[in-house]
Amino acid sequence: MTTPQEVLKMIQDQKIQMIDLKFIDTPGTWQHLTVYHNQIDESSFSDGVAFDGSSIRGWKGIEESDMMMVLDANTAWIDPFMKEPTLSIVCSIKEPRTGEWYSRCPRVIAQKAIDYLVSTGIGDTAFFGPEAEFFIFDDVRFDQNSHEGYYHVDSVEGRWNSGKKESPNLGYKPRFKEGYFPVSPTDSFQDIRTEMLLTMADCGVPIEKQHHEVATGGQCELGFRFGKLIEAADWLMTYKYVIKNVAKKYGKTVTFMPKPIFGDNGSGMHCHQSIWKDGKPLFAGDKYAGLSEMGLYYIGGILKHAPALLAITNPTTNSYKRLVPGYEAPVNLAYSQGNRSASVRIPLSGDNPKAKRLEFRCPDATSNPYLAFAAMLCAGIDGIKNKIHPGEPLDKNIYELSPEELAKVPSTPGSLDLALEALENDHAFLTETGVFSEDFIENWIDYKLANEIKQLQLRPHPYEFHLYYDC
Repeated sequence: MTTPQEVLKMIQDQKIQMIDLKFIDTPGTWQHLTVYHNQIDESSFSDGVAFDGSSIRGWKGIEESDMMMVLDANTAWIDPFMKEPTLSIVCSIKEPRTGEWYSRCPRVIAQKAIDYLVSTGIGDTAFFGPEAEFFIFDDVRFDQNSHEGYYHVDSVEGRWNSGKKESPNLGYKPRFKEGYFPVSPTDSFQDIRTEMLLTMADCGVPIEKQHHEVATGGQCELGFRFGKLIEAADWLMTYKYVIKNVAKKYGKTVTFMPKPIFGDNGSGMHCHQSIWKDGKPLFAGDKYAGLSEMGLYYIGGILKHAPALLAITNPTTNSYKRLVPGYEAPVNLAYSQGNRSASVRIPLSGDNPKAKRLEFRCPDATSNPYLAFAAMLCAGIDGIKNKIHPGEPLDKNIYELSPEELAKVPSTPGSLDLALEALENDHAFLTETGVFSEDFIENWIDYKLANEIKQLQLRPHPYEFHLYYDC
């Protein structure tokens, strides 16, 4: 733990010139303001630093734009990508007129989720361990205007590049769905992933592993240790920041889009989670897969509210191009101890009760982690409070089920607009807790409809020319 006094002393002792204040907008992108070191004092960690919030997506109008960034001393690290010594600090947002925390700040919402957990008496700590996958490309181009629309991605590992002149073309390219885990030279990203991982460690993220993922075209994953809800969300944002900037250093580009390549596996963000109280894990027991009854009820809440949850955990139109059968995507709203086509999996964790957890496999890394983790926790708590049993586990091979058996297994929504419709009809588990406000839910749905779904509906798709041009 780091105190404001320790941060200020570090600034002085290391002669740090610039302080980079980072905060997250509603859709889930880091924004920042960089100030000279003399603009920060102890009050910055309680009262905050003033800024204009009128241009932040999903936030305030220009008539009430003054806001305050409150620095969190626990998040301080030296930014490895800045020329001048720069200290990075993550902030939460306050209302300057009332001194209240801003109800649309995702980090504030995440804190409310923890406060709600404590208020129920169920537990005092929620641990999350996200596994965010991504693609590394060598080149990306895209545009959309009145008379043309296209995208183009290129990768040294792209199977489609087998015939490309590379002076010479050595042919080491993963085949579709065979990127898990070939060694070099087929895996050409070992060194870049290692640098990403070690740089994350320099930024305070507790690192664990790195590897190539299933898809061709440079799909990868780095792993870090689970953490408390807000801590894990902070680490995930650092993860995304580091990976993108290390890739840029190598002349490459990274995307967390769930489905940038047609016909191959997409990128998800499996979320491991558990609840503890007084230092003891609460999900270990003698029920199915070594779970406690509480753990099963938590799963019941996740599965019951999954269609609505996905509007927050899978918040883009592209998210639902990943959630389709045949690509190891968790489209079945069921649970299992080993079946990766089920949306909730209970990982093998041995006899250690501290390792007992569940893994919600639907989310992807386009989500805002503070909102996604908070929403999942609310759904799980609702399951515990109302004793929602998840039913029988799905331990069969989903691809071997008969049509009659498969019809009994509910599935994830097929599009973002269907998920938003589910959220509109089922959000009491978020708002009655006081974690999310009705204003936030209404604003979220309106923003997604106006800025993403309707905009996509207005524009012709390149494939429509293939289908309909000669009709």
